Amino acid sequence: MAVTMNSKPEVAATARKRSARRSNAAPTITDVAREAQCSPMTVSRVINGEENVREDTKQKVLGAIAKLNYVPNRAARSLAAGSQLRIALLFDNPSASYLSEFLMGALEEASRRDIYLVVQSCETVNEAYGVIRKMLDGGIEGFILPPPLCDDQSVLDLIRSNGGIAVAVGPGRATGSHGAVLIDEFQAAYDMTRHIIGLGHERIAFIIGNPDQVASGRRLLGYRSAMKDAGLAIDESLIAQGQFTYRSGMVAAEKLLGVPHRPTAIFASNDDMAAATVAMAHRRHLDVPNDITVCGFDDTELASSIWPELTTIRQPIREMTAEAVAMIARVYKQKPRIARAKAEQLTLAYQLIRRNSDAGPSLAASFNPPPEKT
Repeated sequence: MAVTMNSKPEVAATARKRSARRSNAAPTITDVAREAQCSPMTVSRVINGEENVREDTKQKVLGAIAKLNYVPNRAARSLAAGSQLRIALLFDNPSASYLSEFLMGALEEASRRDIYLVVQSCETVNEAYGVIRKMLDGGIEGFILPPPLCDDQSVLDLIRSNGGIAVAVGPGRATGSHGAVLIDEFQAAYDMTRHIIGLGHERIAFIIGNPDQVASGRRLLGYRSAMKDAGLAIDESLIAQGQFTYRSGMVAAEKLLGVPHRPTAIFASNDDMAAATVAMAHRRHLDVPNDITVCGFDDTELASSIWPELTTIRQPIREMTAEAVAMIARVYKQKPRIARAKAEQLTLAYQLIRRNSDAGPSLAASFNPPPEKT
């Protein structure tokens, strides 16, 4: 009894010391497993790009890797030997589904090429400046930049002026990076709008994404151009601002479904906002697609996880980040000619994926007349 009582303070003190040492150390695969609530073996399978892992588990592991800034031990050992290309993936994206695909593509390609990959969240451009400088000083040679970071010229200039390699994943308005991997955002949105028009819809609403991202403007322009080319009037009250988040999609959909003469179709410029639109339609006792068609953009895991499954544009997110890793590796091999390296631009194919959330306008639409003019 006396031993047990006397040992409690000692045990507690030892535990505190161990906890302090762990908090100051780099995260381990065990830490990732604990955060993702799975086994270390499952984490290893995800890191190595193996297919025998459930998609929901894979997303939890990727989220834990991003949250903890985990770097695989094998890569760390190679780094110590000074033999490995070091790349950082910086991100600020509110869509967990998009981020999951984005991380998976980079992890798979980096693992295949034995590249040291660091994943770091940056919520603002100003925060990115400090992170990038620190990483450059620490020996990081390449940076993968999704929107909105790749839309800011100063971020790319900072990397290039310090001898780093910057590759943008997404459309980007900035120039001067070493490369970009993208799809034709305008044409993809144009094609989806024409698809909806082809079903017989005329009152088609649109939910815009984050106004700070170039992709939002290009998708909006694609929608407007398709409507114009089809000879359809654009009702500005049917264009709502979103932020690429599920919550902003709920707010936008509530506005669009509350107008006196509601639309018969809503095209949201990402899957998160489209899924929120479906939820809001159900809340208003509207059937999708019999009462209203809903379409999205990206074809993330979320698109096929809700009911009805979303008709959407498949953006090859995983392939885009894999190509970005490969592009950095190609530029790196050109050292010491990186400053003079010609920028690559790779445009990948997109695909319109039709599922269960679209149909022709129902007869119910005829009982939803426009407001009388006064």
